[in-house]
Amino acid sequence: MSRIGKKPISIPQGVSITVDKNVVVVKGPKGTLNFKYDRNVSVKISEADVIVEKKGKGKKVPAIWGTTARIIEGMIEGVTNGFKKQLELNGVGFRMSLAGKKINLALGFSHPVAVDIPEGITVAIEGNVMTVSGIDKSKVGQFAADIRASKPVEPYKGKGFKYSGEHVRRKEGKKSAK
Repeated sequence: MSRIGKKPISIPQGVSITVDKNVVVVKGPKGTLNFKYDRNVSVKISEADVIVEKKGKGKKVPAIWGTTARIIEGMIEGVTNGFKKQLELNGVGFRMSLAGKKINLALGFSHPVAVDIPEGITVAIEGNVMTVSGIDKSKVGQFAADIRASKPVEPYKGKGFKYSGEHVRRKEGKKSAK
């Protein structure tokens, strides 16, 4: 039984939520988000809360129930405050710069890496820190993960992209025989 699905989701001031068929539309000061939910759950809106209820009886229904509730909660958070991820690039000669809707990366490869910034995502670069922000939690997280995957931090010298606050376990290198 999902305990997450039982909790009602409060609607903050300035946010409007509508449900049409199987689509939830959340509008707020930062924008609008849509989510098509599964047919095994139902979404009901009261004056100050959103309640997600189970309709089906399958094994996966409790998981879908809780997931749907948290996605709607994330949408509400996104249209009110937004989401952001910070990435740090460490390494001698590693650089990043913005050029319109592209990010140019010099990551020690024989060629520069150019990454297109998706719609609804904003990127800011200050020194060796890149801030990815937007209203859609999944888009922000996926884009940050794609950037990090272009050069993940390696454990010997700590070169590459890592999330701000991420701890990287360092390994000891080779030792010379004397």
